This record gives sequence, C-alpha cells and structure tokens, in this order.
Amino acid sequence: MNIFVPSIPGLMKEFSASSGTVQLTLTVYLAGLAVSQLAYGALSDAYGRRPVMLAGLSLYAAASLACAFANSIETLMAARFAQALGGAAGMVLGRAIVRDLHGREASASILGYITMAWVLVPMFAPALGGVLDEISTWRMSFYVLVGFGGAVLVLVYWGLPETNPPSEGGGDEAARLASGARALLREPRFIGYTLTLGFCSAVFFSFIAGAPFIMVEVMGRSPLDYGLWFMLISVGYMSGNFLSGRYSQVLGIDRMITIGNLLAVAGTMIMLGFVLSDALSPATLFGPMLLVTLGNGLVIPNGTAAAISVLPKTIGAAAGLSGFTQIAIGAAASQFTGALQGSMPLAAMWIMASSAVLAGITYQFMRRRYPVETQG
Repeated sequence: MNIFVPSIPGLMKEFSASSGTVQLTLTVYLAGLAVSQLAYGALSDAYGRRPVMLAGLSLYAAASLACAFANSIETLMAARFAQALGGAAGMVLGRAIVRDLHGREASASILGYITMAWVLVPMFAPALGGVLDEISTWRMSFYVLVGFGGAVLVLVYWGLPETNPPSEGGGDEAARLASGARALLREPRFIGYTLTLGFCSAVFFSFIAGAPFIMVEVMGRSPLDYGLWFMLISVGYMSGNFLSGRYSQVLGIDRMITIGNLLAVAGTMIMLGFVLSDALSPATLFGPMLLVTLGNGLVIPNGTAAAISVLPKTIGAAAGLSGFTQIAIGAAASQFTGALQGSMPLAAMWIMASSAVLAGITYQFMRRRYPVETQG
C-alpha cells in the first residue's frame, strides 16, 4: 500500500497535482480494501477459497501494471482502486483459510504469527520505494509489485489446496452476501468482537493521522525523526503478535483480548497524562504508543479468530465483514482526527483514549452479557 509514498513529491510534479489530490491515491486504496472485503467472504463461502483467491491475485497483478503505465492522476487513482480490490483477497481469504484448517484458539495463535510477517512489509516498503525512486522513477515501484503479485499467484496456483469446497449450485452472490451478513448481525458475540476490533483499529489510525502533524508542526521535529521513532510502533505490534502466537492457546482468546485492551487503555491514558502535564516529547508520544501497539497485537489476531468462529458456516463472510468494519471505523477515526487537528492540534490523543476505552467497554459488555462458548 505504501511502497510509493516516498514518490509522492515526484507524482505531484509529473501530474501537476496538489498534495491533497495525490494523497487520494492512498484514500481510494483504503476504500477499495474496505468494500471488497464484503464480497470476497461470501464469494469464497459459495465457490471455494482457491478460485476466488486466484481471481483476486490476478486482478492485483494486472492493476499494478496499470498503475505503472498510468498517464494521469485520475488513471492512477482508478488503477489503485482496482489494485486494492484484488489485494484484499489475500487479507480476507488468508484469515478464512486459517480458520478452515484450525480450531478457534489455534487460529488466533497462527494469525498472530502471520500478522508478524504482515507488519514487516509496511516497515520496509517505504524504504524500498525510496531506493527504487532514486535509481529509476515512481513507476518502478509498481513494476516490483507486479512481480510480487505474479509470484504469489504462481505459488497459490501450484501450492494452495481448496480448504472450503464450493456449495452445491453456487447461488446468487448478492443474496448469499445478504444472508450471511444478516446471520452474523444477529449474533451479539460477532458484533461485540467486530466492534472491539474496529475501536482498536481506530486507536492506531488516529495515531497515524495525528502523529506526523504533532511531531513536525507541534514539536518542530523533522520527518526523519518521525520515521525513526515510528520503528518503535512496529516493534510493539510485532511483539504483541508474537505473544499471541506463543500464548493464545495457553491463556485462551478472551484472556488475551482482555490483557490487550488493558494495555491499550493504559498506554493512551499515559500519553494523555503527558499531554495534560505539558510534557510532550517524542519519547512521551511514542513510548506509550509502544504499549498501545503491544496491546493491539494481542487483541487483533485473537479478536479476528473469535469473530470468524462465531458461525462456522459463514467463516468467509465473517472475515470480510469484520475486516470491512475494522477499516471503516479506523478510516473514520483518521478523518475525524485530520479534521480536528487544525484547530485542536492534540485531538489525536483524545480520540485515541476514547477509542481504547470504547474497545474495552464493548468487549467486557459482550463477554458478560453473552458468555463465550469455546468452539473447535
């Protein structure tokens, strides 16, 4: 998603576009990720994971090539949207395939390890994009993505067996999607887990929206300082996911989510305390956020495994709907933060703290009102 971020200034010059216009190439990508997750789940429940995965990866590779050949910012935006539509297949179906093959607690453990690998990509992608931009142009980043997408497509084609055989007769996709969504939305535990995931994502998205502004405009630090301090965030999230992989089967999903929520609330409250005491610095901004991302690393893989385990017959639809909700709530929090920070520079801190508290309250209410039955 962010490999070409270092090339944004070059894109502005080549297409004579404003920074806000070029930033839309990121926004439309997030929109594509959110919308497509709703469809992939239901399609894979009806027709199997493998063919839907292959179709999505093919679209991703083709759209990446279209990005590389784009001759206008509008064409690039359209290609980026198509790229997200294809790329979302790996996100949604990867979670569904894990749950097809493993039980509830084991899925949380495996998703923790998988997410550790996912975190590495956004850590190094901007650096790779910067190098490619230096030795060539911004288009080279998309040629590299074509190569990665094609390689994964080949690996899936030759190495991925079907984990969810197609339903008899297929059926109408729209009706199946609506039916799966209705069934899930009647399940309070699915709603509870999904909203918990959404509010946890809102904490992170709010930080992403507000932290660069706070570092550069409020503290007067350089973008390089922000990039270096941000490495702490990746370390925290990777550590949380490692702990999920190591201990979810030992402690159980619900205990891991509770611990993660407590860490997120503690981290945001510590950060807010530094703000109120006028002691804001890079260390007091990123230090508590390390605690928050450690907590998110516990909540997200465990909450995802729990959400897609509520109704075993709609694993794909659950993966899609929960993923859509995560991105939608996170993106809304990000936009809200951006809208407020012009007049309220530290708005991100308050939104983060509120989101962390909402995640904890939502989860505890669901758990007490609707006790969770362990499922295989």
